[in-house]
Amino acid sequence: MILIITHKLDFTADFIINKLNERGIPYKRFNCEEILENPVTFELCQDFRFNILGETNYSSVWFRRIKLPDIDLSPISYKNYILSEIDSFLHNIFSVLSCKWISEPYNVYKAENKILQLKTAQMIGFKIPITVVTTDKEKVSNFFQKCGKTIIKPISRTRIDNKNVPEFIFTNRIDKDHRSIFQNYDLTPCIFQEEIGKDLELRVTVVGDNIFAAQIKSQDDDETKIDWRRKKMKFTKFELPNEISNKCLELVHRLNLNFGAIDLILSPNGEYTFLEINPNGQWVWIENDTGLKISDALINLLQSK
Repeated sequence: MILIITHKLDFTADFIINKLNERGIPYKRFNCEEILENPVTFELCQDFRFNILGETNYSSVWFRRIKLPDIDLSPISYKNYILSEIDSFLHNIFSVLSCKWISEPYNVYKAENKILQLKTAQMIGFKIPITVVTTDKEKVSNFFQKCGKTIIKPISRTRIDNKNVPEFIFTNRIDKDHRSIFQNYDLTPCIFQEEIGKDLELRVTVVGDNIFAAQIKSQDDDETKIDWRRKKMKFTKFELPNEISNKCLELVHRLNLNFGAIDLILSPNGEYTFLEINPNGQWVWIENDTGLKISDALINLLQSK
């Protein structure tokens, strides 16, 4: 039995579940925001026993996303306490389920650290952009003088969840006019990097030992030159050199993951530069655009011993 840990609005989970249904593969979907409505029990006596959604034995777990319940409770301190307890309970669940994970939550959370990603990628031989992470305005000014073209991006989240419409923080270029903003506002922690020249941008999806590479011609449209996520563009298949494929595999394995979505730049001079890895990145649109069998590899990995 496969356990899928997710939430109700996870369309990537929907995509896989449709395929599981077509193949008659048994699974249980655990929407975390419904934890107060669905039974979860752990018993610690002579033998350790658990029951999640009526099942006591799972062969594998696909860890997608967690979302806490929307609790209407005042004062806010009580609400925060209850949500903290629920969050802790979820993490307790993750820690004691002994089976195959894609991927283990602790490793996912650790691998989301962008500084760790860059350090690990550099250790295995990837070229990375010159980078500084700081709240020091003078450091930013010096970095800008050194690198010239500079980009800025968030350390962690790129999405701001408003109740009406979510907002997104994209990667942006810093120019001379931005320096006056630094003088008038506090500088929150950010990642600053040299801007790398692009011929193509690549999304490399690693599932176990399988590699699926896709390209996007982001430089063909002014709106997507700095960040291709600003506009829907079609991805096509791409053939990676063996050396880069091996580095992608090694990076995922070094981070103790079974899955990773890696962003690379291919420069006009043929050089590959590592940008970041998302240990739970989206990929359905890439499969739909390219026909790459990412979902098949994921299902096969969940079913493997």
